[in-house]
Amino acid sequence: MEQIDALVIGAGPAGLMAAEQLARAGRRVTVAEAMPSPARKFLMAGKSGLNLTMDAPPGRVLGHYAEAADPLAPMLAAFGPAAVQDWACGLGVALFTGSSGRVFPVGMKASPLLRAWLARLDGHGVVLRRRWRWRGWAGAAARFDTPDGTRDLNASVTVLALGGASWARLGSDGSWTRWLSSEGVALAPFAPANMGFLRHWSDHMRPHFGAPLKGIALMAGDAWLRGEVVLSARGIEGGGIYALSRALREGAALRLDLAPDRDAADIAARLARRPARESTANRLRKALGISGARLALMNELARPLPRDPERLAALVKALPVPLDGPRPIDEAISVAGGVRWAALTPDLELRARPGVFAAGEMLDWEAPTGGYLLTACLATGRWAGCAAAAR
Repeated sequence: MEQIDALVIGAGPAGLMAAEQLARAGRRVTVAEAMPSPARKFLMAGKSGLNLTMDAPPGRVLGHYAEAADPLAPMLAAFGPAAVQDWACGLGVALFTGSSGRVFPVGMKASPLLRAWLARLDGHGVVLRRRWRWRGWAGAAARFDTPDGTRDLNASVTVLALGGASWARLGSDGSWTRWLSSEGVALAPFAPANMGFLRHWSDHMRPHFGAPLKGIALMAGDAWLRGEVVLSARGIEGGGIYALSRALREGAALRLDLAPDRDAADIAARLARRPARESTANRLRKALGISGARLALMNELARPLPRDPERLAALVKALPVPLDGPRPIDEAISVAGGVRWAALTPDLELRARPGVFAAGEMLDWEAPTGGYLLTACLATGRWAGCAAAAR
């Protein structure tokens, strides 16, 4: 049994932010990480450009967290998008805001920010123990499998930042649920979020796999948005799909508007003006510029295409895309579900286990991509760290 001051389990963004707040408050902090290196999912997310946060008014930001907006509101007020940007700049990372309001490091990568952050934590005396996999509690102590065998740490306060249940190979496997369930902590079942959807295509779609469909709009339930989707051998994915993933997961039908800048009457009129002898494919191509993957998709889903201009225009404006369900949870960018808010105090302390706090994606919330995920992870990590330090 080793007695320590403050323990953080999980070295992703939420855990590292909690460790930083504890260390700034003068606590001696130990971070236990199951993987050989910290923040692996964070680094993977930054490979194609780290979307750190967003530049948007607080009210609009909160709206993206749906029913979790109320419990998250004070945390995001204390550490929202503007504070995230100040924090990153304080680590020496220059930022820029894209045309969509998304905020990125100028270098686009996550690794320079993480290196600077770890160096600052090291300067605060934070100790990082790698390959320490949490195995629940042994009485008051947290038990770990380590390279040196089983070890128990008895901490004055503990912050859990164990991630969700997607990308298990990067450390987020959701295995922690058994330990919290055994303590009576209420959990909402995990579900994939920000994921692609399965669809069985016929062979004629094969040449279009990997092709992005641009200049379209997507509809699911009452939602309508412009976005891009990508056809793949297993289905459909991309930013537009991720933004509607919750509605689609809950049963809303997907429809695509292949000409969002024109109304149905204009489309029908343009089609009607084409020569009667012209093939339907040529009418769509010459009247509306629909060809390639978009035309293939229409043939895949609505063949034989109607000759009547009004009926064909209706298909162009609302092409139904039946789906075969979401991609597996381990292929999702994030998850819904986790520790229910009712199981936590407003300080993110587990009601069933006083002195233990929780933060990050392991809490029961979901949000779209675009900086909302990382911002909430940082905000909840900071909130839990400050509360643990005060306790």
